Amino acid sequence: MKKKNELWEWIKALVVAVVLAAVIRYFFFAPIVVDGLSMFPTLHDQDRMIVNKFSYTIGEPDRFDIIVFHAPENKDYIKRIIGLPGDEIEYKNDTLYVNGEPYEEPYLEHLKNDPTLDGPLTEPFTLMEKIGQATVPEGELFVMGDNRRYSKDSRHIGTVPMEEVLGKTSIIYWPLEDVGLVK
Repeated sequence: MKKKNELWEWIKALVVAVVLAAVIRYFFFAPIVVDGLSMFPTLHDQDRMIVNKFSYTIGEPDRFDIIVFHAPENKDYIKRIIGLPGDEIEYKNDTLYVNGEPYEEPYLEHLKNDPTLDGPLTEPFTLMEKIGQATVPEGELFVMGDNRRYSKDSRHIGTVPMEEVLGKTSIIYWPLEDVGLVK
């Protein structure tokens, strides 16, 4: 009888652990693998990250957050928020302008200072040219990859509806040489 009781306790503990892990993964955190070089040098191909799924349930997205979202190609993309709802976005002379004000993008300095770079890292554009509107629509985000010349982002796929955003990501857990927080 004691052995049967002990087995039942182990089964209950295992079921609770599996349900708890499923709830945490589905509602709170999920692993994701970076696929490609669109966020280089900030993120590398095959970096493994944790997505915080409830970050925007309790807070609002901030400019320059790195997010994961469902892209139109039935794929999840990792990009950086450049424009928030109501923002006017423009690039000229390799500088980001939001609502007419220039913004520094320190995460791009490494690429901008590359002596082999021929021309601007980010080609000039206005939001009107890319999405046909002067401002980012309500409930949507304008996102771009850090590796501007090799990123399929809002310049190509349009703005991202908030309901397509899985969450914010800032923690790399694998490979060991890349472990840490990213900004």
